[in-house]
Amino acid sequence: MSESEVENSTAPLIEHLTELRTRIIRSVIAFLIGVIICFPFAEQILSFLAEPMANIMRARGEEAQLFFDAPQDAFFAYVKIAVLFGFALTSPYIGMQMWRFVAPGLYKEERGAFLPFLIASPLLFIAGGAFAYYVVMPLAMNFFLGFGNVIPLLSSMLGIGGEVTPDVVDDADNGLRIFYFGSIKEYLTLAIKFIVAFGICFQLPVLLTLMGKAGLVSAKGLGEVRKYAVIAILVLAAVVTPPDVITQGILFVVVYGLYEISILLVKLVEIKREKRRREEGYYDDEDVSKDEGDDKEEVDPLIEEFDKDDD
Repeated sequence: MSESEVENSTAPLIEHLTELRTRIIRSVIAFLIGVIICFPFAEQILSFLAEPMANIMRARGEEAQLFFDAPQDAFFAYVKIAVLFGFALTSPYIGMQMWRFVAPGLYKEERGAFLPFLIASPLLFIAGGAFAYYVVMPLAMNFFLGFGNVIPLLSSMLGIGGEVTPDVVDDADNGLRIFYFGSIKEYLTLAIKFIVAFGICFQLPVLLTLMGKAGLVSAKGLGEVRKYAVIAILVLAAVVTPPDVITQGILFVVVYGLYEISILLVKLVEIKREKRRREEGYYDDEDVSKDEGDDKEEVDPLIEEFDKDDD
């Protein structure tokens, strides 16, 4: 290969890298703008995220409050909120930049196949986050905060230091008060964990359907490994949710339902693929060979009968 041919072959790669750098720079700038926009509203966003916990505490007759035990905790909590919601705000633009980089290298049919999934993915993530916020988090907060109570002191129950009466045992002033003294850092971590975990789990149909389009999985194969999928989903529910049986059960039911929906979607993809291949004539040879086999089966008895007559 001559030196000029080498230079010509490397030119497209340099152009692609230059375009990739441009797309990344635009995405980073958009992300930083999103963070700057969201930071002034971080306090309102935190109030919105804390609403499930606050409602449970008000229903229990307690004051809804969060505290920070280090001077920088509140500031970094607001920064974390701004980063996460800034990324969420600018994710459509970032996705569009990545799509514009990848799309020219795809065929028209491939672009048409991937575009619906790019639209469905953020919508499913929002649906998962909303499900976590409006359904799972209130149940989890009610479960955890339900352990706050007044425990009678053992000395009061045994009458040490005074006479044992029902009033003494039931009196809150003579018991051990257990209550939630909420930390901004801990609660924010828990709330984000719930929302992100359910948002990612809701991506299962998109992931499996794309793998089905690529031929990496099949509806039959997904059905055969269903029992292993159940075990994997149970492990996932135990890892991404706190040790709460109700929350884990909800996550298991939802993710397993999405798994079954994914099998149906992959089956539809396979049916559509088979129909397209038949229309394009991929099965002509198989049909001809099948017809030849049928003709052979019809002719063979005649040949056998002719051989018997000769004998």
